[in-house]
Amino acid sequence: MPVESNHGRGATRNDTPLRFGLQERIVDGDWLDEVELHDGVAPRRTTVTIERPRTIVTRNSSPDIGFDRSINPYRGCEHGCIYCFARPSHAFHDLSPGVDFESRLFAKPDAAGLLHAELGRKGYEVKPIALGTNTDPYQPIETRYKITRSVLQTLFELKHPFTITTKSDRVVRDLDIIGPAARMGLAAVALSVTSLDPKVHRTLEPRAPAPRKRLAAIKALSEEGVPTYLSVSPVVPHITDMEMEAIVAAGAEAGARSAFFLPVRLPHEVAPLFKAWLDEHYPDRARKVMATIRDLRGGKDNDPRFFSRLRGQGVWADLFRKRFEKACRDHGLGRAKFNLNCSLFEPPQGPQLRLL
Repeated sequence: MPVESNHGRGATRNDTPLRFGLQERIVDGDWLDEVELHDGVAPRRTTVTIERPRTIVTRNSSPDIGFDRSINPYRGCEHGCIYCFARPSHAFHDLSPGVDFESRLFAKPDAAGLLHAELGRKGYEVKPIALGTNTDPYQPIETRYKITRSVLQTLFELKHPFTITTKSDRVVRDLDIIGPAARMGLAAVALSVTSLDPKVHRTLEPRAPAPRKRLAAIKALSEEGVPTYLSVSPVVPHITDMEMEAIVAAGAEAGARSAFFLPVRLPHEVAPLFKAWLDEHYPDRARKVMATIRDLRGGKDNDPRFFSRLRGQGVWADLFRKRFEKACRDHGLGRAKFNLNCSLFEPPQGPQLRLL
């Protein structure tokens, strides 16, 4: 399977071994040189491994999340959010959850064809498919590969419901699909806004689109009739929690239908990465931040238990929840409910040609 270099010319080979016999081929590529710098943060040099999985729909039985199937067109994420709970998944390929997660990416160009085959299986039961549950489906490489777009095209053609979670305004590019799907009750989008402070944003989510762009995306989606939700996630104690009310107000003004929040999670290798980030960028409050996170997580850096992992516990969790709920009431935002139409689905009648 080839690996493409996506930043600049004359890229050198990264000799970190990959599992499962993946073969690397470095190709000349300068497409990302044209991508706008994210508030002064330069794009990271990356490589992309073309992955050919046998299936594309991931199933789960978690009782605390609102979907039982999802699609992730990419592994790894260029956005570089220090808190990303998906970072440990890169260890599956003997790659680091740190820099490798941000720079050694995997793309699945056969995703739409695999999805078409999955939806054509006898006895398939229709429920919404979630995109963006692990890594962002609209990270910068989507500009070139358009895998997310091909998946959305397949879902819309078959009238299958879907949700999208992203922190990128690139989602607006696909309004020609998402808009008509939403008008049929098939689509909903959640935009994550973590901070409105440019300094906090640059350090916390260095290569993700600026908050103003995400709010503009909420506005654009809402104006096209797309049910659009504000995700204030994650809330980081003593770094972003003081912005909750302002973010809710900004999201409501942009047209968000409702909102939800999640306290920061630090599973596995994310915890030491996050602590190192704190020491570098917020040494004045690093101990206080971690003490509060541990209070939220029952005395540990992370609490993986169902329900508790998404809500936290104790005084701080209650305080965040009450503040958030009051802010939503003040600005007329309800609780996020993805009620999509599952009755329009038209099973595929034949094989789909490979799109890429």
